[in-house]
Amino acid sequence: MASTTSPRPAAAAPGGRPSAQWPAGHPRRRQILLVLCLSLLVVVIDNTILNTALPTLARTLHAGTSGLQWIADAYTLCFAALLIPAGALGDRYGRKLSLLGGLTVFAIGSTLAAFAGGTGTLIAARVVMGLGAAFVMPATLSILNAVFPPRERPQAIAAWSAVAGVGIVIGPTLGGLLLSHFWWGSVFLVNVPLVAVALAGVLLTVPETAEPSGHRLDKVGTLLVAGALVLIVDAIIEAPSRGWTGPVTLAEAAAGLALLGGFTWWELRIAHPLIDLRVFRSRAFSAAAGSVTVIFFALFGSLFVLTQYLQLVHGYSPLSAGVRALPFALAMAAVSPVSPVLAQRLGARVIIPAGIAMMGAGLLDLSTAQVHTAYPPLAVAVAIMGAGMGLVMAPASTTIMATVPAHQAGAGSAINDTIREVGGALGIAIVGSLAAGVYSSKLGSALTAAHVPHAVSHVATGSVAAADVVARHVGGLRGAELAAAAHSAFVTAMADGMRVAAAVALVAAIGAVFALPRRHQGATTAALPQPAAAERPVPACATAAN
Repeated sequence: MASTTSPRPAAAAPGGRPSAQWPAGHPRRRQILLVLCLSLLVVVIDNTILNTALPTLARTLHAGTSGLQWIADAYTLCFAALLIPAGALGDRYGRKLSLLGGLTVFAIGSTLAAFAGGTGTLIAARVVMGLGAAFVMPATLSILNAVFPPRERPQAIAAWSAVAGVGIVIGPTLGGLLLSHFWWGSVFLVNVPLVAVALAGVLLTVPETAEPSGHRLDKVGTLLVAGALVLIVDAIIEAPSRGWTGPVTLAEAAAGLALLGGFTWWELRIAHPLIDLRVFRSRAFSAAAGSVTVIFFALFGSLFVLTQYLQLVHGYSPLSAGVRALPFALAMAAVSPVSPVLAQRLGARVIIPAGIAMMGAGLLDLSTAQVHTAYPPLAVAVAIMGAGMGLVMAPASTTIMATVPAHQAGAGSAINDTIREVGGALGIAIVGSLAAGVYSSKLGSALTAAHVPHAVSHVATGSVAAADVVARHVGGLRGAELAAAAHSAFVTAMADGMRVAAAVALVAAIGAVFALPRRHQGATTAALPQPAAAERPVPACATAAN
């Protein structure tokens, strides 16, 4: 184990500098980018493809609400908790090896999930899939950073970011399409041929880009950060059911924060940390990381209530609802390639806040939707959100990767990926629990005023889906009135959730204007000073160009 008193060596060149192996870029970098984007797409789609299959799983596997939550959450929880350690291992032992191993484990987990015979088996398979995905995602961005020269890197990261964002929205559409023709296991089995193509592409085109430091892996840091993220993410995800102020939620969150504090103390103390936390002293890095977190908070939170609105209030099938979310993907795909050019001309300080503000504007537009709102206005609002995300992701990811030392590119990209997952979990938990509370309160008041029996009201206020079942059972005019009241209550709840997400986005946009440094001419990096023999090092942090 590294001594806790040894002075830390100066940081390596930041990720924004040319690769030592290919200063002018790898000759096959375009083909490599295609392979990396395919590998990324496979693991990103799985974040949302399961959403449309949950009702089918409930019927087929006799899974209760808790079981369904864990089927969905096991993947995200394992994914988020292991991203930083997996990125560091890729840096040490080889990013190509990490990518190959991660894809293989992901395919094995997908096969086990497709043929699972019970809820417990499926949850275990989802954990295996999350383990594989944790090695895939940081490796893709690290390899991209190594094979592209600085002048081409922003466009390459823009393509990577577009795939990451589009994949999240494509998931429900693909899931609905598969369920309309095949059994529920197809939403997992579809990963296997995609992984096979990706593995072939990695073997044929992707070079090894390991940058081993010769130091032992920081095992203590690995355990601390993994434990912290498991506890924090689980507390966030389960808070709506346990209660935000429930003893289990508070205890788990406190334990996670304590471990995170311990991780920070440990990483700043040892000579060769898992990730050099000094990068967070960079305004550029911290502001870019915060922007990514807010964007995914808004995206996941809004999708959580929007898909229910489209299916349960408007009555669309899972496939039809998924298709109606595609304007987001199309707008993001159109804007993402342009965002690096705009960032180069105007500066990330202008483009990133503008994108976050557009996300907030789209959310405010969606919050005006009513029970019978036609689809075209919804499509416009969703497209505005997609354009906003397209503006943010490439400049923010470029800033993050340009700030991290080259030998820690895997761990740096893992931080970039981890904040996405944590931001998304926060969005689902906060927006979802707020919407559930408002729905239950509003519908409960309406049913009490109408003198509906308590037993019926208790079931109906649980969810709008449950209210629809009760309304069909009651039938007639009374049933229609109950369904109408439930739909009205849900729309009000959705609007409140959207406004909260919009407020977070707009406040973050204002904050980003002040937090992001002014644009400089050319790339500048503050060198880390060498410590004096008798002094403990107090290094300056690298600063990314904007």
